[in-house]
Amino acid sequence: MDTTQNLLQSTDWHPLWLSIKVAAAATLCSLVLGIALGWLFGRRKFLGSGFLEAVFMLPLVLPPTVIGYGILVLAGRRSPLGQWLRTHFDYTIIFSWHGAVVASAVVALPLVLKSASAAFAGVDRSLEAAASTLRQSPMSVFLRVTLPLAWPGILAGTLLAFARAMGEFGASLMVAGSIPGQTQTLSMAIYDAVQAGHDDTALLLVLVTSTLSVLVLVVSNRFFSLR
Repeated sequence: MDTTQNLLQSTDWHPLWLSIKVAAAATLCSLVLGIALGWLFGRRKFLGSGFLEAVFMLPLVLPPTVIGYGILVLAGRRSPLGQWLRTHFDYTIIFSWHGAVVASAVVALPLVLKSASAAFAGVDRSLEAAASTLRQSPMSVFLRVTLPLAWPGILAGTLLAFARAMGEFGASLMVAGSIPGQTQTLSMAIYDAVQAGHDDTALLLVLVTSTLSVLVLVVSNRFFSLR
C-alpha cells in the first residue's frame, strides 16, 4: 500500500493533463472540419468526391510517421507556411504543444468525418422538406433539423476521435517532440518510462490511459446505439 501511494505521489501527472488538453483541442478542430466535410460527402456527389474523401481518410491507414513528415513538409520551419509564421509572428508549431494538437487533429479527423457522413446520409429528407415548407432558411433547417437528427452518430465518432487523439504518438513525436513539462504527452511518457527502465511508472500510466480509453469507448458505443 505504501509503495503504491509513493508511486502515485512521485509520478509526474503533467503528461496526463497535457494529453487531455491536446486531445480536447484536436477533437474540437476535427469536429468542426469533420461536420463540414461529412455533410459535403454525405449529401453532395460530384466528380472526384470519392477520391477527395479518400484523401481525407488517408490518416486512418497511413503510418503516423508519414503523417508527421507531411506536417513537417507543409508547416515546418523550412516550409513556406512555417517561414511566413516565423517571420511575421515569430511562431512555429514545431516542438510546441500546438504541434501535437495539429498532429492529433489530422489523425482523428477521419473518425469524425466518416461518422458525420454516415449520419447525414441517414437523415430523413422528408423531415427537412417539411421544415422548408415552414419558411425556414437552409441554415435554419440544418441547425434545427438535420444536425440534431445526425448528432448521435456525429458525437459517437467525436468520442472515438478524442480517444484516438489521446493515444497519438508517432506523428506528435515527429512534430512536437517529447519535452518533459512542455510537449510530453501520456503516450510519450509511457515510452520514455519504459526506455528508462521505470516499469512501475509505465504500468501505472498504461492503466490510467487504458481506463480513460475504455470509458470513452463505452460512451461512444452508447451513442452509436442511439442511431
